[in-house]
Amino acid sequence: MQKNKNIDEKVVNDFGREWKKFNHLEIDKSSLQVSFESYFSIFPFEALPKKAEGFDMGCGSGRWAKFVAPLIHKLNCIDPSELALKQATQNLSKYSNCYFECASASENSLQDSSQDFGYSLGVLHHTPDTFEALESCAKKLKPGAPFLIYLYYSLDNKPFWYRALWRISDFFRKIISKLPFPIKFFISQLIGLIVYFPLARLSMLMEKFGLNVKNFPLSDYRHKPFYVLRTDALDRFGTRLEHRFSKKEIADMLERAGFNNISFSENPPFWTAIAYRN
Repeated sequence: MQKNKNIDEKVVNDFGREWKKFNHLEIDKSSLQVSFESYFSIFPFEALPKKAEGFDMGCGSGRWAKFVAPLIHKLNCIDPSELALKQATQNLSKYSNCYFECASASENSLQDSSQDFGYSLGVLHHTPDTFEALESCAKKLKPGAPFLIYLYYSLDNKPFWYRALWRISDFFRKIISKLPFPIKFFISQLIGLIVYFPLARLSMLMEKFGLNVKNFPLSDYRHKPFYVLRTDALDRFGTRLEHRFSKKEIADMLERAGFNNISFSENPPFWTAIAYRN
């Protein structure tokens, strides 16, 4: 894969393996529904045209596309990993309005100014140049079309001690993520079992006692199934390339990329934003 495609080949290969391990075929759809709603609560489905066509940039296993496909006319599922697209094809086999392309955000077959909407969730912070990827997405949208984006945040709404804990975890991520996939998969699953699961369930217990768990580590996972914890532990510690941005930095990038009317969800996951093509 060439550099001008704005992808890291090793990252793409790792995500292909991740989505093969966690293809979301076996998970209860209702469990994903909660996560889908947390992302898409700010998305204006009601304002889309009757025969809306849009894109899922970095569709992975197709876990979000299965909720979007029944609501729109045509969905272009794009991912640079052939292995990931294979999982998405299986996941979305009952939807005849899904079309698949193995391509990047920066280089794909979508015509400029052709799409009624788009979204990219948890993907573009894993590209070498996140701004370029955002700019490429903007070009594919019609003027006024909505774009939903989720990028890793720089913990800009968290206290100092929380950011210090994250730095420790990031030190280990940089080591673990460079290991061969079978080894880092095993380590990530161990982390999911002995770190993610206990802390998530402890925060759920604390919440039941009326305590504020907003800044408790991994409290966002307190109601999520173990399958999701395992997936995200691999996502977190198995990925060698990630960028993190503050809310202001994301807003600035979106504006420079060609978007306006930018607003952010005030609920996790942070930061999720909706913006409209100029």
